[in-house]
Amino acid sequence: MAEQAAPQNPAQNTTSTAGSDLLMIACSETDANIYYASHFLAPDAFIYFQAKGRSYLLMSDLEVDRARAQSKVDVVLSYSDYEARAKSEGIKAPGLADVVHTFMKEQAIQEWTVPANFPLQYGDALRQHGYTLNIKNDPFFPKRVLKTPEEVAAIRITQEAVEEVIGEAFERIRQAEIKEGLIYYEGQALSSESLRNFLHLRLMEKGYLGQHTIIACGRDACDPHNEGSGPLRANESIIFDIFPRSIESRYFADMSRTVVKGRPSDPLKRLYDTVLEGQELGIRNVRKGKNGLEIHSEILAYFEKQGYATGKVEGRMQGFFHGTGHGIGLDIHEPPRIGKVDHFLEEGEVVTVEPGLYYPEIGAVRIEDMVLVTAEGCRNLTTHPKTFVIP
Repeated sequence: MAEQAAPQNPAQNTTSTAGSDLLMIACSETDANIYYASHFLAPDAFIYFQAKGRSYLLMSDLEVDRARAQSKVDVVLSYSDYEARAKSEGIKAPGLADVVHTFMKEQAIQEWTVPANFPLQYGDALRQHGYTLNIKNDPFFPKRVLKTPEEVAAIRITQEAVEEVIGEAFERIRQAEIKEGLIYYEGQALSSESLRNFLHLRLMEKGYLGQHTIIACGRDACDPHNEGSGPLRANESIIFDIFPRSIESRYFADMSRTVVKGRPSDPLKRLYDTVLEGQELGIRNVRKGKNGLEIHSEILAYFEKQGYATGKVEGRMQGFFHGTGHGIGLDIHEPPRIGKVDHFLEEGEVVTVEPGLYYPEIGAVRIEDMVLVTAEGCRNLTTHPKTFVIP
């Protein structure tokens, strides 16, 4: 999935710290950091501490026993026990910050590191209790960036499901007929919506959750995050960008392919060939120690050398105007980035390589693989063929 390259911000990390005593208050269904730390999945926010080298969860009575059985932290404590302690110390109706304060006093720690998305309400209350909270930007857990063999396997398993279902979708297009410029399958016009619903259903049957899958045709595809709508048209490029999450492992995969049903124009064929060569150039350059900014710049320079300029035309961006790639794991977009920021790739990172070119008068093309950074180069975790024309 294409990610806009963030502008450089020299002040971004001025409040970051590498403190070892950590505090998070978040819901693990939506916050990958607290899930990574606890390996406990819950629909409501809970409290995670890392204090003096040990990890703790402070859990409600509803979840405390399940957390003790399923989480990977050292100690699971009862929220209601600490709430009772706060009351015994004179707080009539202790709120969450008061309960957290009770635990913090027990640990005799005054300075804590919190993630950048830490709730302001609790941050203000804890500072009033006299604590120092140091904000640490992502990656909050640096080890999250470097994937273990087990994590790489989980990503690859999700990718296998992606390749299976997109193969089924392409088979429908292959069996389809062209009538009056539209693509018909079993008597019905194929649309972005119908094909997206088919993909999502097949993914769900396999244990994966697909959301916001992009199936965008023609001019719609020139907006990289336009999910697409309406009938799919023959002889025009159709971008498929599919990035589901495994319901079991929680790890994402991400792949983009561009296809045409029928006969693409010569300018569109040349656009595809250029993007394919640009992507192969990027993949060849991925290796430990390589600067992602340099990879991105080389692809951009190659496109411009081929005559594909990037810039605003009549108020709309054209060319290659998003980042080359992003990290992937428990989040669909996570550090590192390959784009307009300096980042020297490290062995063990899993990143996408997904350049694209977008011109409303010609069409749009994006091709995306996931690769594992190695010392010598990279290992491509994506095996689905890059076939442009589906007859």
